[in-house]
Amino acid sequence: MLSARMTAILRELMRAKTFVTGEYLANLIQVSSRTIRNEFKELETLLASNGGVLKSIRGTGYQLVVTDENKFRSFLQANLDETVPGEQAAPTMPEERVHFLIKRLLLAEGYLKIDELADEMFVSKSTIQNDLRDVKKILEKYKIMLDKRPNYGQKLKGDELNLRFCMSEYVFNRIGTHPAINNIGVSILTEAELGDIREIILAQINPAGIVLSDVGLNNLVIHIAIAYKRIQNGNYVSLSQKELDEVTKQKEYRVAAAIIGEIASKLDVVFPVSEIAYIAIHLLGTRMTVSPSLEEESTENVVEPQLQDLTRKILDLVDKKLSLGISQDLELITALCLHLKPAINRFRYEMNLRNPMLAEIKENYPIAFEAGVIAGTVIKDELEIEINEHEIGYIALHSGAAMERRKMANQPKNCLIVCASGMGSARLLSYKLQSEFGSKLNIIGTSEYYKLRETPLHNIDLIISTIPIRDSLPIPVVKVNTFLGGKDLKKIEEAIRAVKDQRADFIREDLVFLQKNLDTQEEVITFLVGKMEELELVNESFVHSVKEREALSPTSFGNLVAIPHPMAPVTDYTFLAICTLQKPVKWGDKRVQFICLLSVEKDSTGEFKELYDLLWNVVDDVDKVHRLLKCTDYLEFRSIFLKEKI
Repeated sequence: MLSARMTAILRELMRAKTFVTGEYLANLIQVSSRTIRNEFKELETLLASNGGVLKSIRGTGYQLVVTDENKFRSFLQANLDETVPGEQAAPTMPEERVHFLIKRLLLAEGYLKIDELADEMFVSKSTIQNDLRDVKKILEKYKIMLDKRPNYGQKLKGDELNLRFCMSEYVFNRIGTHPAINNIGVSILTEAELGDIREIILAQINPAGIVLSDVGLNNLVIHIAIAYKRIQNGNYVSLSQKELDEVTKQKEYRVAAAIIGEIASKLDVVFPVSEIAYIAIHLLGTRMTVSPSLEEESTENVVEPQLQDLTRKILDLVDKKLSLGISQDLELITALCLHLKPAINRFRYEMNLRNPMLAEIKENYPIAFEAGVIAGTVIKDELEIEINEHEIGYIALHSGAAMERRKMANQPKNCLIVCASGMGSARLLSYKLQSEFGSKLNIIGTSEYYKLRETPLHNIDLIISTIPIRDSLPIPVVKVNTFLGGKDLKKIEEAIRAVKDQRADFIREDLVFLQKNLDTQEEVITFLVGKMEELELVNESFVHSVKEREALSPTSFGNLVAIPHPMAPVTDYTFLAICTLQKPVKWGDKRVQFICLLSVEKDSTGEFKELYDLLWNVVDDVDKVHRLLKCTDYLEFRSIFLKEKI
């Protein structure tokens, strides 16, 4: 079996397309370079008989070379995808220790002493005390307190619903299609009993016409198992009479009662009415509405007008802020309406529906995730309900799908022709362009040069002109001959593909800070905003907006990179403030050493997406980030930053 450190090392090596240094891995995993070397020796031995070789070059780093695809794939499946029942190695990495402590506290029936935890985890008391500080911060998100009592130890204190939601996140392993208990020496239910619960649920929801996603089904199994454990210990959910009255009227309550009736008989435990209502709430919040045909009339029959109105407000604001061009996507409108219908119930009852794809969504679809963040602000304004990053991630999936559909549509570029030699030559040029570029180019019209100032350009993507245009215009101008030649066609093709690199415009020497000695996320943000204030680029509200965005969901995306930004564009110019650190700092649940604070000009059209995409091409390159972190000189940094990824 791979240790946690070896697993983390192997994942990074598989992700990298070139050599990775021991120093980079040490910073990422938070261990010494010596520890990395020792882990490499063990990993090298394991890989030797499993289709892999670790190639190392002094002063360059390490690279994984796969020599036998089948053996290596089998090795990964055995070590990375499966949970071995009954095995639980002592946690070694800080994040693992924090998760372990939360699980132990959640499942403990009494107080836990620091000495006992230190012995159990083979670490010092001071290490446990430091880890408990992080535990406390995480528990605050669930409104759970860490109650300390002299000579007794630590115990969790909070509302029963919040404790159960937290348990669902930390006690169960959700890899695969069936939930499993993360074994830490405390029994809840056997795998067979969890399977029985799953089958009972399916037997009751299918005749009732209730459809659950795999994630929703797993969540329901998990919450019933947690309810069983808590009821055994005398802990019950408490709902107000108004909430009970609302839930008991629903069809889902009758289905929940039937499910619980069978489970109670099988497990020999009594579930009171409030617990049945608790399960019904989960059904209300996780059931899927079977998608109708994508016609607006069909959607109106399934979704309330208020929900349609909320969806349109969300998409209008997303397009206004990000200029994604997706607000009129009928498939997106329908999908988002159907998603929000059960989601509103989750929001109302503060249900914790875990999103197993959250990290991948944030990493691979950052713009779609920002659309989800904007959706969250609309929901808060309209319904006075705050949603967490897991729910934001689910909304982002729908935005991401619409963005991919838009790419597939391959919409033509709108083009204006400027020709000085009359209508005949302008028409010849127009027909030649249409024959060469077909659906790639949409000729909006023609104009004389002297009329150009009076011509609205808001819906024009580029101008093709037979004469030089020296005026400064907000869109690209391509100078061509009336009788198009090969070079002309190439210039137009490049303009259509929008290959012009704009990154250099945003890399300012007075906003690049290298090798800084800062210890926390707070210090980094304060430092960068302070430098912006000195240059009179931002006002005092800017830092509050950046922190507000971080509070919704950390902007760390892995690869030691974070891209913080304000909730909405607030500055008069678009710019980046870049900072590299001597040592990584904790940023949400990740380590960060490369920070790009992004600010987009207010009322700009599409600039956030364009700059984010350009920036992402840089920071998603493991090797490039590592070389940028080593830079001590601005010109060297700029050269590496602007060099194209091969």
